[in-house]
Amino acid sequence: MPHPQTAENIMKNAGPIESALLPKLIHVTEAAAIAAAHQIGKGDKNYADQVSVEAMRRMLNCLDIRGVIKIGEGERDEAPMLYIGEEVGTGNGDLEVDIAVDPLEGTNLCADGVPGSISVMAMSEPNGLFHGPDVYMDKIVVGPEVVKYEREHPGEEIDLDAPAIDNLEIVARALNRSVEELVVVILDRERHKDKIEEIRKTGARVNLVSDGDLMPGVSTAIRGSGIHVVMGSGGSGEAVLTASAMKILGGKVLARLILPSVANRKPDDVIAREVEEKMPRLKKMGITEDNMNDVLDTEKLVPGKDVIFAATGVTSGHFLKGTNLFGYGDARVHSISMGSSGIVKFSDSIYIHDKENTPLRL
Repeated sequence: MPHPQTAENIMKNAGPIESALLPKLIHVTEAAAIAAAHQIGKGDKNYADQVSVEAMRRMLNCLDIRGVIKIGEGERDEAPMLYIGEEVGTGNGDLEVDIAVDPLEGTNLCADGVPGSISVMAMSEPNGLFHGPDVYMDKIVVGPEVVKYEREHPGEEIDLDAPAIDNLEIVARALNRSVEELVVVILDRERHKDKIEEIRKTGARVNLVSDGDLMPGVSTAIRGSGIHVVMGSGGSGEAVLTASAMKILGGKVLARLILPSVANRKPDDVIAREVEEKMPRLKKMGITEDNMNDVLDTEKLVPGKDVIFAATGVTSGHFLKGTNLFGYGDARVHSISMGSSGIVKFSDSIYIHDKENTPLRL
């Protein structure tokens, strides 16, 4: 009698990167998360970031890959490691990968001991991730139900330039809710003052976050998370990492590059200086003043077909528990990993350094 072969068929569809590296990816994010966890609440965000970066880089250099950092800690002259363009891995084997990393997303959250900091990364085949400059992206993120609704209702589509009410009404219809039942996450920044007021006037509920809107973006694709939309401008790297997860989960990201001085409404002379400083680097990435305002969708942000994503909680967040440290250098961590085949794993891992003094507990 025929029986479903769902798991087998999905695993057969996994690409070479997912098959070889997805099980190892959480080891990389977990090492970075554990390193950062030792600095939770100590008030030094720079050192917390430093140790997580160092741990992630050491783990990446243990993998048999020829990897290139496409989204990293900044430009080469601004970051000592995991900078944009850095080559990582042993160089052995046939796997060439583009890599997006944020060893500690939410450095302030970790330093202050408050929820929401994570270690996160994504990989794809070469040219599978947007080679993003170190500027902002204005974005809107929605889950797969909205994508399905758009497909079934031509002409009703999320639009980055549309009024908030237009977009939220589409989301509400897609989720079979009222606008008043929607929760919109946005960074608590002065530049978002008008957007926050606009959203609240629709009747939707606003969830302000002090830092870290990456995982809220991923949460829009997870039922029961309580988050339905993410809006606002933030780091371009975080937008690409969010899009990596949404590419796998079927959600949608619309984004547009924007200079921080423009987003923060700085005076014209400040904007002019940033244009002069940033545009030469942007042009090397194929970004000009003519195409900088183009809207980038999920496919443009993550054109790769063999994409993997992993994140580990440092401090407890929207759906990942924080890293729990024990007395003998041991740790318990909570992670999510996923690949283009459709395999999504939630992992609860314990790293036992001292087996005599750290018994397993349920």
